[in-house]
Amino acid sequence: MVKNKKLMITIVIYCILFYSAWAVFELLIKSQLLALTNNNNAVMEFIRSGIIKNLVWTLPAIFLIKKFESDMYIGLKEMFTAKVKLLQILPVFVLCIVYVGVSAFKTNGGIFINDTFGLSSVMIVAFVGITEEMVFRGFLLNSTLKNADKEWKQWLAAGINAVMFLCIHFPIWIYDGVFFRNFQSFAFVGIIILSCIFSWLFIKTKNILVPVFLHMLYDLLILMFI
Repeated sequence: MVKNKKLMITIVIYCILFYSAWAVFELLIKSQLLALTNNNNAVMEFIRSGIIKNLVWTLPAIFLIKKFESDMYIGLKEMFTAKVKLLQILPVFVLCIVYVGVSAFKTNGGIFINDTFGLSSVMIVAFVGITEEMVFRGFLLNSTLKNADKEWKQWLAAGINAVMFLCIHFPIWIYDGVFFRNFQSFAFVGIIILSCIFSWLFIKTKNILVPVFLHMLYDLLILMFI
């Protein structure tokens, strides 16, 4: 689906460097960073999510979108300014809230704010949407959609993107010791479904802010209640 050979080579090199760099950070550097911040999770998350993640994720993605803008499905400016019909996307946001609410009730016997929810959680929520969506929808998916002239090609691109989105979670799952558990419990399926929803919203609205806000909302509710 990517016809520009220079763009294809760039994507391959980008993915190798991006996945490798983030794996090294999560598995080797993050624990050192936590120690340097005296185990202050809020400060560590501000540095990790607010500074490092924007430098490693957001800025390179923006640069590549701009550099290969003629090969993108949606241009950089358009993805932030495209008009959105709120009534069309509102049901998705409502379903997200209902899903998390039902899951929290089943898991905890009620809807209660977690004791672990705090400033570090706020730091994650504040930056996770823009950093992850700019990479996976804004650049990687965006670069494969221009020549996807049929709907099944768009869904194929979204499916491949979902697998790539799943893979970026592997380092933190390994670090937290939940890698095999997330596959045994089929929790990984939720990541794939979420990624497809984010991709669908991006394709339909052509506005990156829609999946960004849904991503932020979902993570906020999960961290607060589950």
